[in-house]
Amino acid sequence: MAFRKLRADILFTGKELLYNHVLLISEEGIIEDILPFPDGMEGIETFTGILSPGFINCHCHLELSHLKGAIPEHTGLTDFIYAILTRRNSQVHTIDQAIALAEQEMLDNGIVAVGDICNTPLTLPQKQKQQLYYHHFIEVTGFNPAIAEQRFIQSQQLYQQFRQLTEKTGGHVSMVPHAPYSVSPELWTLLQQFSGSQLQTIHNQETAAEDEWFKHKTGGFKAFYDKVNMPADHFTPTGKSSLQSYYHRFNSKQPVILVHDVHTTTADVHYMQQLDQEQQRNSWICLCPNANQYISNTLPDIPMLIENNCKLVLGTDSLASNHQLNIAAEIRTIQAFYPQIPLVQLLQWATLNGAEALQISHQYGSFEKGKQPGVILCSSDLQSVKRII
Repeated sequence: MAFRKLRADILFTGKELLYNHVLLISEEGIIEDILPFPDGMEGIETFTGILSPGFINCHCHLELSHLKGAIPEHTGLTDFIYAILTRRNSQVHTIDQAIALAEQEMLDNGIVAVGDICNTPLTLPQKQKQQLYYHHFIEVTGFNPAIAEQRFIQSQQLYQQFRQLTEKTGGHVSMVPHAPYSVSPELWTLLQQFSGSQLQTIHNQETAAEDEWFKHKTGGFKAFYDKVNMPADHFTPTGKSSLQSYYHRFNSKQPVILVHDVHTTTADVHYMQQLDQEQQRNSWICLCPNANQYISNTLPDIPMLIENNCKLVLGTDSLASNHQLNIAAEIRTIQAFYPQIPLVQLLQWATLNGAEALQISHQYGSFEKGKQPGVILCSSDLQSVKRII
């Protein structure tokens, strides 16, 4: 069998940076080997920059792509949510076109797999084209206990539509809670009893108002529920942070991706890690820095998360809260605020860690024999990304 021989200034394997090495790969993109660059080897394709496995986008809302530029920056989370609720409906052909363009943008930016949040069937037609790997997260919401069963049935129906898609095209599907402040205990119980989901994800501590709501039943979410005429009489504050109020509700051994984590503290991390150990659970922290900047001009305490050995991955969130769907741009933002974080660590979050979080590391995330992770070329400053295979 003939193999392509790829060489660049740097070869990132998913785990380490190599210099003067050659990647052997089949025309179909299956990894054969990584070899030290020998004198006299012929037929080598040489590139300037970094050769890397394809990027993994662990958190996206593809169905919101038509809202690009529709919501002002720095509104804060509760006003952003209100804008989504009031503006997400549009003409179907406009939504379809925006979804197709957004998926192409991810392809162009070297993304090969996506954890995509789904509240509607709008992305189904585009996903049938099988251009990217998707884990479809069917998001369940319902703060009012009286509508828990109704909302759960609606989400189950959407889950079945995406399950039928995965049976034809591959990928996986889960039913997941939207956020701690939008899922009633009754709805949590229904989710716990649902056997069709394994991998879970949740929007976690994206705003300080979330912790204030759980601790004191005051702040931005109280104003939000009043604004949308949603009764909150049933809710009793726990006196604890948001994460420490809900995290125990995930089932034992059920892996979880916690997204945003802007206001997650050391105490929250220790609580999470203790429960993970007791319940034999794997958890990942998904950073979406450009969305955090867009919505509230904030960032998580990433050095604290690193110091506490959190497993970190990257996401883009939606075009409603971001100017692009580009994992390299997320890395550049982290570098701008935290230049001390090594490039090899950032690239691993974008590749192997993401593949492990989405449970697809048997195929994606690293250059290992037999895998088909995609090959991308990044400039040394990550300003440009090009798909090679």
